[in-house]
Amino acid sequence: MTRPVLVLALLVTYVALAFGLRTYLHYRRTGSSGFRGISGHPISASWLGGVLFLLALVGSVAAPVLAVVELDPALGGSAALDVLGGVSFAIGVALLLWSQGAMGSSWRIGVDDGERTTLVTGGPFGVVRNPIFSSMLLSGAGFVLLLPNIAAITSYAMLLAAIELQVRFVEEPYLRRTHGASYDDYTDRVGRFVPGMARWSRR
Repeated sequence: MTRPVLVLALLVTYVALAFGLRTYLHYRRTGSSGFRGISGHPISASWLGGVLFLLALVGSVAAPVLAVVELDPALGGSAALDVLGGVSFAIGVALLLWSQGAMGSSWRIGVDDGERTTLVTGGPFGVVRNPIFSSMLLSGAGFVLLLPNIAAITSYAMLLAAIELQVRFVEEPYLRRTHGASYDDYTDRVGRFVPGMARWSRR
């Protein structure tokens, strides 16, 4: 099995676990898929974040496909990067599944202003406020290390931009409106993506 084919197989497994399995389990538990779609009007920050996320997903699939047909081969690589990439990808997937499970019935893709979900602060959410996004960035970095071509690097950049827009302009304002002081206290204690970093202090 060639490297691009292996990476594509890993990606398909990732999507099946992160989106397919989680959606199925959430639907069985709540009767809802958990998908809330892209929010905001066209060209708004929230809308752009959703579009960039979809483009990043398409780009990540295109990366190994383009490598297979030799239109976008890997720019380099080494055994050490392969190990680092594989470990990052595996840890990212494990953290993603743990974080999704910790959300329970509050798990969503997108935001519906009319809903009031529970503020989850335990488990991985006691370490960082956005462990799902942190794990996606970690596994995405592993993906790029395993297949460092232009499409993979570009899709990762779009993923990073999409997550920043989604968190800062959609999720954090929604959680502040919904949970008020409880969320403010939480953001004072817990970092946004990395433990201890990007906390909001009201002092």
